[in-house]
Amino acid sequence: MSMLTPQGLKGKQYRITGNAYPRLGRPPKKSRKVIAALAALLALALIGLGGVQLYDIFSGKNKNASAQACATPSGKPLAAPGPGDPAASGAPAAAQGDPHAIPQPAAVTVNVYNATAKSGLAGRTAEELKKRGFTIGKVGNAPAELDKKVPGTAQVIAGPAGAGAATLLGSQIAGATATADARTDGTVDFVIGDSYNALLDETQAAAALALATKPSPAPTATGSC
Repeated sequence: MSMLTPQGLKGKQYRITGNAYPRLGRPPKKSRKVIAALAALLALALIGLGGVQLYDIFSGKNKNASAQACATPSGKPLAAPGPGDPAASGAPAAAQGDPHAIPQPAAVTVNVYNATAKSGLAGRTAEELKKRGFTIGKVGNAPAELDKKVPGTAQVIAGPAGAGAATLLGSQIAGATATADARTDGTVDFVIGDSYNALLDETQAAAALALATKPSPAPTATGSC
């Protein structure tokens, strides 16, 4: 008799019947399967949304929308000028009444005054400015309040209406100082000072004007206003 044969069976064999076997682990619950499926769907949705946003960023689709969403300090959204806006007409700023706009030399009337002890400077300077297209007004010695009192190269004097004309005239000479007075017209006084020698040549004057009127750099586009 085999040692594995229980007593009393004496040579008889036995076997386990049926199809049920003990389980070694806890059976999975249905709720866990549902949660896992929802988590997988959420992950796929997030991946898809991120792909769409990356495509918009690299394709530039959202640039215009971001610009329109930004607002000016007044709180109004930025918008392109409409048909009635002077900026949309393409007309020069000077023709729109902007006193700071740079006019053509022929539109600027210059009074040339000599505040030094050197004779003939006003006449020679007026002739040179005339060659450059300026309209010449009065030419002579500086008034008493300025005579022998301009230590620099020149003093450019204009009223509020001649701001752009003063910028144009001041670019014709290095080191000129600008002064505003209460005159209501657009004339400009060019008062020659003790350090004056000559006007800049026309190439240098053009470069000086470009520098004086160079606009401030625009802010670069970013993701926020």
